[in-house]
Amino acid sequence: MNPILEIFSQGEEIISGHTVDTNAAWLSQQAVKQGFSVTRHTAVGDNMDDLVSLLREIAGRADCCLCTGGLGPTSDDLTAEAVSLAFDLPLVFDAEALATIQQYFSYRNKAMPEANRKQAMLPEGCQRLDNEWGTAPGFALHSGRCWFVFLPGVPSEMKPMFLEKILPTLTSGFDLKPSNLVTIKTVGLGESDIQQRINAITMPDGVKLGFRASLNEVQTKLLFPHNYAELSIDLLVERITRLLGNSVYAIDKPGEDSGDLATVVNALMTAHKKSLAVVETISQGLIAGFCVGSDWLLESRYEQSLARITRNLGIDLDETDLMEIANEIAGLVQVNSGADFVLVQLYNGERQQLNDKTQTVFIFNVLLTADGYVQENHRIGGSGLRKRQQSALLALDLLRRYLQHESAI
Repeated sequence: MNPILEIFSQGEEIISGHTVDTNAAWLSQQAVKQGFSVTRHTAVGDNMDDLVSLLREIAGRADCCLCTGGLGPTSDDLTAEAVSLAFDLPLVFDAEALATIQQYFSYRNKAMPEANRKQAMLPEGCQRLDNEWGTAPGFALHSGRCWFVFLPGVPSEMKPMFLEKILPTLTSGFDLKPSNLVTIKTVGLGESDIQQRINAITMPDGVKLGFRASLNEVQTKLLFPHNYAELSIDLLVERITRLLGNSVYAIDKPGEDSGDLATVVNALMTAHKKSLAVVETISQGLIAGFCVGSDWLLESRYEQSLARITRNLGIDLDETDLMEIANEIAGLVQVNSGADFVLVQLYNGERQQLNDKTQTVFIFNVLLTADGYVQENHRIGGSGLRKRQQSALLALDLLRRYLQHESAI
């Protein structure tokens, strides 16, 4: 059985909802990756009795606890004092901790406020964790069956401290058997669509299936036990990928991170040594925004309506249908830009439909390549934000599918 780990977050701002606890999610991802079983996320406000009670509970039921927050210099930062009370460990002055805090202010040509001396008071016998990214030192100690780690709540301080000072100890101090996580990333399919497509597959014993949906993509996650045969992993992933078709833009195996759709497209465009020009309407510049910083994006044009595009390019809107218009636009832009590919997104509806979540919109995408025109259309519903975002992603995904599969889309 994997060691049990809990995440404990302290701070009234988390309890009140004014701050989103991204620390807990990030630490859980790190812990699961190493082979811990994360059983609880608990958040407590600035209440000493609650803090002390929770620390004592965790000491009796978890093998490890990662705690964030409450290490600052102000009166509402109670973590060190709570640990002292919970485990009967007096707070003692740590001269080296104070010197590090003073150095932090000295490097910035500032005088250290007297309140920061509080951060140098640490539970007796703990392991101090120097903070090279802020003022609050962390600390670690054993109590009961549990090894506690206390880190600052500021993510820019907490993350490097965990990676540099805690992670090596975790991997050496516990008998960890990391699970194998495979993430299948898709665009254009919802969770229910994916579930329906793979319903015929019975998950093998020990394999956990999960989904993570966002505005940009849906991730299908497969968590395999530590000793699961690699060939069996590959076979199951292949079966699922085949059912999901060309909506799959990347598959991440343990230790891999392909990034988002824009990252994958950037890698493909760079590898193929191709250039791109973009014309977009409904997405209002989001396609180009996904490609910001890419040398292969030669030109981007955003027009509010089909009428404006055709008028500015000298195309007769009345005599041709949408497909012919898109092809003509792509051809003219390619001549003017010299790009290898031209991606055109057209919308020929009323502007009021865009922000009306009860109405769907029809978009038409064309990709001009050396092989000719690749065309597709979509109906998109939801809020105005979703329509713009999905329109941009689906257009960019057309380019991705051509680059990955060429004419087989």
